Amino acid sequence: MSGTRRKPGRMGPHIDGFRDWLLERGYTPGSVRQILKLVGHLGRWMANADLNVSQLNETVTAMFLDTVRARGTRRVPGVRSLRPLLEYLGAQCALTAQVAPGTPLEQFLGHYRAWLVDERGLAGPTVIRYENLARRFLSRQAPSQGGGLVEGLTAADVVAFLLRESARVSVGATKGRVAELRSLLRFLHLKGLTPTALASAVPPVAGWHDTGIPIGLTAADVQRLLDCCDHSNTGGTRDFAILMIVARLGLRSAEVARLELDDIDWRGGEIVVRGKARRRDRLPLPADVGQALAAYVRDARAATSTRRVFLTLKAPRRAIRPDLVSDVTRRACQRAGLPPVGAHRLRHTLATEMLRRGAKLVEVSQVLRHRDLATTAIYAKVDLNNLRSITLPWPGGLR
Repeated sequence: MSGTRRKPGRMGPHIDGFRDWLLERGYTPGSVRQILKLVGHLGRWMANADLNVSQLNETVTAMFLDTVRARGTRRVPGVRSLRPLLEYLGAQCALTAQVAPGTPLEQFLGHYRAWLVDERGLAGPTVIRYENLARRFLSRQAPSQGGGLVEGLTAADVVAFLLRESARVSVGATKGRVAELRSLLRFLHLKGLTPTALASAVPPVAGWHDTGIPIGLTAADVQRLLDCCDHSNTGGTRDFAILMIVARLGLRSAEVARLELDDIDWRGGEIVVRGKARRRDRLPLPADVGQALAAYVRDARAATSTRRVFLTLKAPRRAIRPDLVSDVTRRACQRAGLPPVGAHRLRHTLATEMLRRGAKLVEVSQVLRHRDLATTAIYAKVDLNNLRSITLPWPGGLR
């Protein structure tokens, strides 16, 4: 069934495939019928307007919906309602590629983006940050360089831009700007666009490193977070599995979101973690974590083809974003009556708990998958028992 008895016009060849696509992504049968009814109406309008499926885009769908409203139809949906159709047709290569030539700046940013992904292996959110800074920096330079993006670029230009950025953001954010700007300048020199390696001209940001003490929860608080999950529904089993994998294995939010079914070796009791810079680490899979994952997979993944483990609860069913992991943790804190914390606090908790139980810093580093042991050294501050054993008595403390 197409969801309507009337012929769907130009959309006829795509109706069955689109229906299956919607059902696979978790749309209810009732929602599918309503969407297909609208798509059939669109197909008939396209036939009258002599438009082909390949010409569809958001502008065309907006014109269609405006026509429907002009006829006095009540409760006409917005353009967003037809975006799943455009996504489906795009995946089927049914739409005409409409690639604008773009400005020189946009063309350059496209090359820079590809380099960040292909050569440096940066994650999506990181690439967006680096690209945004490159756009701001180059937009300021281009007008004064005779139309060229970086022609005549000097160290003074680099320092002036960084000073402007530092005046409007915090010290921590400025340190991020330094890393992003150095990356861009390395790329410019690598591609021969600047004769001088201007990355060395970027000044460091003053500030003390690792002055704070990592704050973790108590083991009892972590157990309260786990106990407050409702195992009677899909959302509860998913949240419990996410909390278990973060609390027991110390995964980062992005690593949880990237986890795929093929990364879990159920028989061998191991899990592959897709970490930073395309790094992959194999960790043991504790029995309780494996049971939580298995319960969620059995409960929630009956009708989807995606290989990602954790999915959204509402249609369209897609892989979760990394920020949802902290959202799950904060909601669990609210249910458990604890102050809200993000998922990274559970990672700190795992490290501090390991130290309390006698683990060495090298062992903590291996579990957290730090590339540099100096990163793990901050947790030495919470190992109070060992610190007391090497601390000299305070002068005059004993009389």
